[in-house]
Amino acid sequence: MSDPAPGAAENVPAGPGVPLASARGRWIVLATVLGSTMALLDSTVVNVALPRIGEDLDADLAVLQWTANAYLVTLAGLILVGGALGDRYGRRRIFVLGVVWFAAGSLLCGIAPNAGILIAARALQGIGGALLTPGSLALIQGSIAPGDRARAVGLWSGFGGVGAAVGPFLGGWLVDGPGWRWVFLLNVPVAALCVPVALRHVPESRDPQAHGRFDVLGAFLGAAALALLTYALIEARSGSPLVIASAVGGVLLSAAFVYVERHRADPMVPFDIFASRLFTAVNLVTLCVYAAFGGFFFLVVLQLQVVSGYSALAAGAALLPTTALMLLLSARSGALGERIGPRIPLTVGPLLCAAGMLLMLRVGPAASYVQDVLPALLVMGMGMVTLVAPLTATVLSSVDPGRAGLASGINNAAARAAGLLAVAALPLLAGMGPDAYREPAEFDAAFGRAMLWCAGVLLLGAAVAWATVRTPAPGAACHPQCHTYCATTSPPLEPPRTAEP
Repeated sequence: MSDPAPGAAENVPAGPGVPLASARGRWIVLATVLGSTMALLDSTVVNVALPRIGEDLDADLAVLQWTANAYLVTLAGLILVGGALGDRYGRRRIFVLGVVWFAAGSLLCGIAPNAGILIAARALQGIGGALLTPGSLALIQGSIAPGDRARAVGLWSGFGGVGAAVGPFLGGWLVDGPGWRWVFLLNVPVAALCVPVALRHVPESRDPQAHGRFDVLGAFLGAAALALLTYALIEARSGSPLVIASAVGGVLLSAAFVYVERHRADPMVPFDIFASRLFTAVNLVTLCVYAAFGGFFFLVVLQLQVVSGYSALAAGAALLPTTALMLLLSARSGALGERIGPRIPLTVGPLLCAAGMLLMLRVGPAASYVQDVLPALLVMGMGMVTLVAPLTATVLSSVDPGRAGLASGINNAAARAAGLLAVAALPLLAGMGPDAYREPAEFDAAFGRAMLWCAGVLLLGAAVAWATVRTPAPGAACHPQCHTYCATTSPPLEPPRTAEP
């Protein structure tokens, strides 16, 4: 690519936006794809590396849980703030800051000498992810010409979908080859390419109505409550006074978060948005399905490696059918949801996912991929295809158009919070001891119990959908970012609505 009009992006003249067909338009898409892919890959490659991380650092199961959850605590707690900061101080500026922050956290993860530093670095990564994730779509919305935005978002989503699909395979290859540290170190050269592209070619954009008042207290209370509850769940077996204090503190901070958000003039989560019964219903379904997904994808790669004897590469490649189905069929699922309404997809999708998890009970020692693993993942993938695009479209159509970005952010944060709490709670509920992942027979038995829990939560989600979800007002279309969406940890974000010049 070459830019026919080099110069500082800050000096791009006002106009109707950058055409996607121009060199600058392609650079904008490239920058957003590079940044968002860093965060998207993190959700797929790290789980594959967990057994090797535990072996190398001589860590117990709690460390593996924290390796996954430290990132999600800060990401879920701050993602709404990240979007607000971009609207006020410049979306490109906050996006670039997030990419640099994420890369620094990744570098620290890659060189971490012990579990404590690795967990702290993962929390730092989550802060970077909260800054860059909302900005990637917002840059397209604020920079690309209005007539080209849907196609640009589709390209962004398509490339991201391919990245998500190959992520587990790439993670497995790195773990079996150069080592698990390269799962994190790979982000550094990607960031080194992304940052100069963004600074040179991406125009700065802001929301002229953003006022600069941020709900720092609400963000702190939300993240702290998640952290304390997560700690209490992971360490619950010890029954120590610290665990009890953490549980009580988490509940109290959760109550304080609700109180603060209800009484602030400019809350991070305005609770009046839940006056929409449909929005509330769909978020309840989101909590159920993404809790099950979070627990499933955390445990399944451990099951394949610890019990079934798969290499990290084979375990990562085994998950390809799920994301491939989402990559290929999400658009058709969204179109179907438009025709028949969301109630049936949001009921049938969780039921199919539950069936897939029950089929995983067949995956044990020396499991055949074709006969045991593949059927479960295909059914699971079809369930995810059925529900994700209609879920997102229903969230966006359940509120006023001007609040679609806020509604999407809340839904995304809720999904991530549900996933991290599931990763914390599921080993406890399934009776996994601290060294279970080192004992194939013990882990296999606990994995079976965990799949029953996940299937039960999905059945609850299906029941909630059938009882509460109704067809929204006309216009619940499948948005471009849903067409090739492949992430398994959260529904897609909606870019903020930007006034056309």
